[in-house]
Amino acid sequence: MGEPASPPAPSELSGRELRVLGEALNARTADVLTEVVTRRRDPGPVTGDGLVEDSLEQICTISTRAVALWMVAGDPQAAVEAGQEGWKMFGQLAVNHTVPLNDLTKRCLRWREAVDYVLGDIATQLETSPEVLAQAHSMVQVTLNVTLVRLCEVFGSERARTDEELARRQEELAFMATHDPLTGLPNRTLIIDRGEQMLARSRRHRTPVGALLMNIDNFKTINDTLGHGVGDELLQAIAARLDGLVRDTDALGRLGGDEFVVLADEVSLAAGPEPIAERLMDALGETFELPGCPETDLAVTASIGIAIGDRTAVEDFLRDAEIAMHSAKWDGKNRYVTFESGMQDAIQLHIELERDLRHALQNNEFFLAYQPTFNLHNMTPKGVEALIRWEHPVRGIVQPNDFIPLLEETGLIVDVGRWVLGEACRQGAAWREAGHLIGMSVNVSGRQLDTDQLIDDVGTAISESGLDAGALTVEITETTLMHNAEETVRRLTAVKELGVKIAIDDFGTGYSSLAHLQRFPVDQLKIDRSFISQLTENPEGKTILRTLVHLGKSLSIETLAEGIEQPAELSLLQREQCDSGQGFLFARPLDAHDVEAFLQTWTERGAPALLAPNAA
Repeated sequence: MGEPASPPAPSELSGRELRVLGEALNARTADVLTEVVTRRRDPGPVTGDGLVEDSLEQICTISTRAVALWMVAGDPQAAVEAGQEGWKMFGQLAVNHTVPLNDLTKRCLRWREAVDYVLGDIATQLETSPEVLAQAHSMVQVTLNVTLVRLCEVFGSERARTDEELARRQEELAFMATHDPLTGLPNRTLIIDRGEQMLARSRRHRTPVGALLMNIDNFKTINDTLGHGVGDELLQAIAARLDGLVRDTDALGRLGGDEFVVLADEVSLAAGPEPIAERLMDALGETFELPGCPETDLAVTASIGIAIGDRTAVEDFLRDAEIAMHSAKWDGKNRYVTFESGMQDAIQLHIELERDLRHALQNNEFFLAYQPTFNLHNMTPKGVEALIRWEHPVRGIVQPNDFIPLLEETGLIVDVGRWVLGEACRQGAAWREAGHLIGMSVNVSGRQLDTDQLIDDVGTAISESGLDAGALTVEITETTLMHNAEETVRRLTAVKELGVKIAIDDFGTGYSSLAHLQRFPVDQLKIDRSFISQLTENPEGKTILRTLVHLGKSLSIETLAEGIEQPAELSLLQREQCDSGQGFLFARPLDAHDVEAFLQTWTERGAPALLAPNAA
């Protein structure tokens, strides 16, 4: 920045008056600061931060001395050099995002008014001529102008840097949302997206599409005997080997666990899907040398299910390929099987499960378990998450992964979700009445968000239970959040107006962007357990976590880490200043009675052993 535009040069006489005026102003810098504080309309500190207030006061003092030096020396460059330190401090305030630009601008304007007032007082005492006083006022205005320009430049530069950093981190999150963190392959979300594109092309050109789902045989034994670290190395080695033989036009991905999938189109399927399956199995034929198991060359086999032909959606291909894969397992493993209509036994079991599920609510077979959540700063319980469970009179306890997708598919989730809301709020109100002032989190499905009935259901659950609305958090998965975004925003806003908090569950696994997050009335981001499990094993895990926590803080949203299982994970989360957490390290899901005992024990003894008793 060049020199400020100077007022006209004073005569020798007026120059002496101006120097005297500048010396007097320099001696009264404390009075200027007092005037700045006095002229503030609000009584409290601007920021609530003593260190920031000290910086602002130093800037005020530096600026006053700079303009005084200009008057004394008659050289505007002297003022520029004297003001450099103040501008550096402005830069630090901008970098730390501690004071809004408009507040700093107001502070600068109050400084000018204060300096002009003090100059007027000095001029009266010294009987300074009006012309010299006007000259001094002009210098103050020029100094203010230069300061404001510099201030805007500093904030503009920092804004550009912040936008660039957030954009980079958004790209990282987008990649993590669509790729498997262990192998780097496309995950289920991206595979389905690419598969739908393949299906669209195949319909236009009437060409075939096929899915080959591969499951590693006896992988659990490898994990149990050699450890999960070796298991992860093996999965990475398998992914690299498969990636080298799949055509660019095909799609290779990891669906999770030890399952990989290949989606093939017309060119690859020219000779049928069987040659592809044979190449995949041959790729596993050579042994694997792994760093974690140097003394053993691992040999593995796989079972492959094939689905080819007409399907409505990619999910249909994956479903049928999975049925065929299980058939290959049952036939002895280390083989491939193509899906046939005769493999509908699995569908029959599906139908029977659905039939039983339709009677479960009216037969009172559902119950809730509750997993505590903790404030990671002071390690105190802050709430619980309500989790649905199903106890069938014949099947016994049915795993959530076996019936919750079916609830979604059949639409039964709407009625069951309403029951969960009511039961969780009733229990939460009872605990608070008993003196346990904890919050209650309830998962809400995409089906429930499809209609305005959700707003009434939440309102009814609160009013009938007597639970304080502020104690209830409604959790929505990130994928659900992005479905029909306009209506979702409207409905969630209506729910929030009831006083209820909104959380995004499994954050980091979907397609949401910074712009989208800012549109939704979100209070909490629940970081998906897949990111937490990487913290101690994957060097990039800490960076990913830091990005997610920073994103939450930049939007003033609480962050909660799911799936904390190791003390080392807890320590890292605390160092990164993640707000809250839950996981088996603290407590498994508990029934209502065990929650009371758990909270009582914690209250009486402080933080007890980190494994909770009697998991539900």
